[in-house]
Amino acid sequence: MKILVCISNVPDTTTKITFTADNTQFNTAGVQYIVNPYDEIALSRAIELCEGGKGTVTVINVGEAATEPTIRKALAIGADDAVRINAAPRDAYFVATQIAEYAKSNDFDIILCGRESIDYNGSQVAAMVGELLDIPSISIIKKLDYDGSNATIEREIEGGKEVVSVSGKFVASCAEGTAEAKIPNMRGIMSARTKPLQVVEAVAVEEVGKISKFETPAPRGSVKLVPAENAEELIGLLHSEAKVI
Repeated sequence: MKILVCISNVPDTTTKITFTADNTQFNTAGVQYIVNPYDEIALSRAIELCEGGKGTVTVINVGEAATEPTIRKALAIGADDAVRINAAPRDAYFVATQIAEYAKSNDFDIILCGRESIDYNGSQVAAMVGELLDIPSISIIKKLDYDGSNATIEREIEGGKEVVSVSGKFVASCAEGTAEAKIPNMRGIMSARTKPLQVVEAVAVEEVGKISKFETPAPRGSVKLVPAENAEELIGLLHSEAKVI
């Protein structure tokens, strides 16, 4: 069994977001990057499925050389080898095309990724990869079992859950509950330094979209404090000003 796990290089959740070039580019100065948390969940489940010599886990990232520390962390968590597509990830279609092109020349049984990246929250790549490879794609899964040829997958739906059976190759995007994110131990950190990290040049992809501008949320307004004993005044303000009741 061969599993390909797609990982994104995203800003740490404590990062203060700013933009440059007239609000058209993310300001990377002083930013600490991490493995996308949802991708860590996908990686953890892939490692669990391959435990005991049942298979191998390859992580793939579309990014420039600066993403390699993040890739090494994924190797420290337990991936067997890694691939970096040498290009800036300009949009979801570009990233999905690069992943699909690599997967076409390598016989992977399962492709996993997180439900979304925490920077752009697009939830697009998994479905695009499935379409480009012409294989089933299951989104936002909560449970994944695999017997070597058939997978049983659970998804949350309104009012309950959906159980999906898949035979053959497939793509799935993982959400919370699929697995517990693993913390690299010292042995994993040391071995990650020597695990294979292949660099592959990107294929040409037509630019189908372009970000014209980013905007940050408006500053929070002032807060009006109401003494605890003035409940009637508070209710009046919630009616007349906040308009929430």
